Amino acid sequence: MEEITTIGLDITKSVFQVHAFSAAGAVLVRRQLRRRYVVQFFANISPCLVGIEACATAHH
Repeated sequence: MEEITTIGLDITKSVFQVHAFSAAGAVLVRRQLRRRYVVQFFANISPCLVGIEACATAHH
């Protein structure tokens, strides 16, 4: 399996959308994570670039 080099993480109040890409731009992961599984997900992958997107109301 190719190595994840970049992750796009869309945060909300309870469900996070994760998109992970290889260096070649291939989509390796595209799924939703509940809040309680986010740390576990990142603990099981190699260090990589993470871009986070959130709407203004996600922080309230």
